[in-house]
Amino acid sequence: MKKILLFLILSNLIYSQDRREIGNLIMEDVPEIPQEVEDRSRQYRNTRSASCRSWLRDGSGMIIGTRFGETSQLHIVKQSMGTRSQITFFEEPVSGGNSCPDPNSNGFLFSKDIGGSEFYQIYYFDLNSGESAMLTDGESRNGLGPWSNGGKSFAFTSNMGNGIDMNIYVGDLDGNHTPLVQEKGYWFPRSWSPDDSKLLVGKYVSINESYVYIVDVKSGRMAQFNPKDEKISYGGAAFSKNGKGIYYSSDERTEFRHLRYYDLIQDRHTMLTGHIPWDVQGFSQSDNGRYLAYLTNEDAISRLHVVRTTGFKEMKIPELPVGRIGGLDFSPDGSRLAVNLNAPRTPGDVYVLNLRNRSLIQWTQSEVGGLDTESFSKPELIHVNSFDGLDVPGFIYKPTGPGPHPLVVYIHGGPESQFRPSFSSLIQYWVKELGVAVLATNVRGSSGFGKTYVQLDNGYKREHSVKDIGAFLDWIGDQSDLDQERIAVFGGSYGGYMVLASMTHYNDRLRCAVDVVGISNFVSFLKNTKAYRRD
Repeated sequence: MKKILLFLILSNLIYSQDRREIGNLIMEDVPEIPQEVEDRSRQYRNTRSASCRSWLRDGSGMIIGTRFGETSQLHIVKQSMGTRSQITFFEEPVSGGNSCPDPNSNGFLFSKDIGGSEFYQIYYFDLNSGESAMLTDGESRNGLGPWSNGGKSFAFTSNMGNGIDMNIYVGDLDGNHTPLVQEKGYWFPRSWSPDDSKLLVGKYVSINESYVYIVDVKSGRMAQFNPKDEKISYGGAAFSKNGKGIYYSSDERTEFRHLRYYDLIQDRHTMLTGHIPWDVQGFSQSDNGRYLAYLTNEDAISRLHVVRTTGFKEMKIPELPVGRIGGLDFSPDGSRLAVNLNAPRTPGDVYVLNLRNRSLIQWTQSEVGGLDTESFSKPELIHVNSFDGLDVPGFIYKPTGPGPHPLVVYIHGGPESQFRPSFSSLIQYWVKELGVAVLATNVRGSSGFGKTYVQLDNGYKREHSVKDIGAFLDWIGDQSDLDQERIAVFGGSYGGYMVLASMTHYNDRLRCAVDVVGISNFVSFLKNTKAYRRD
């Protein structure tokens, strides 16, 4: 079957000599896609996932995001495997879904743009009336931030000041927005103090340099948190629920971002995860302050930890499948923790960890297009030695059968990003339907492997990351079940640039290359892109 599909595609490619225009798309000598391929691939394209956006204020259920039709919309789920009641019906995908903590309000914040413009606006949805209202100016680019603890206001980031700098504003449900931080650069809100008098804010410079400030909401006075001479990369930062300290993650004096606690009264910093040699990628506190959950990124695989804040003692919890975890959100009473779990054989779904009996219950079960996902390929973690002896990781997906299999080298964007083994219908289609192996790489410059690793492709070292692709090609040549005569490279954005560079350096070792919106000319890119993208 796989050989027949490949024959149909190759035959059309050889004998097609036509020009077709579909809207703005012009195709020359591109073959028609066989109907059989289109029908089968549609099943893979129609898989969907679900994610928890927030618990309802009273804990009676949660707001989730999932796709029905063409775009992701918001729904309410009241119980495990319960009915998904859709509450937003827009043509554009909807982000957010943050429930208002004010007991006198019954609604949530969300954001969306128009026509893919990326000028996201913030809205409030009233669950009593079913109506929504825009709270921002309708023209600028805005990003959701946290509600105040009282629920009367919320913080957000916006470039409404000058169209370039992302500054911080405080908004309310009447559509008023007051400037709080008006400085050059990219600023964003992090956490309100328990009494809502102060706001933790962040300033992002690069993946290796960021800052945290404490802002007095009434006066606007701002003081830098933990000022140091060295450049520090901060992850999350939040006031403790009792207001006596600040939890934060940073790579200060360490290779990885560790979770730390700053005691405001004793002026003392304590590292909490020094025993784990990996990045802490996110954390969340229960409203009662008793529990804290955090995630570590261990060789691109997520690990969930839950601790009691008194003594920071880790609790035993059920082992979660290997994959990607996110969306940590405690229920209002602190007894349950919602997590989003995405694994290679299952699309993203919501699970709830009961902290009283330590049970893990699946709340959503997303559709997979009628596919048998148990037959999907599980990725294997590999490492190669690059030209300078550097250890470079990647994940290999292999079809069933002895091979030798053709192979796609998959290069992620960023470059300060990371390939992680989660559900990918595209990769699984290639592997199962076309019999193509996929090698997903995390070349130098990828995040998640320490602050040294992420800087190894900076400046004139940029093409060292391209040489890492050469090391993967060498590894492929040593595998008897992989066909080194049939190798393709595939990537988007920065990964697209890497595809073009790989074509230049390894043209004689590649049979195919696919560049998706990759940068081929940095001058024209910087000239034509939006101002907020220029750094």
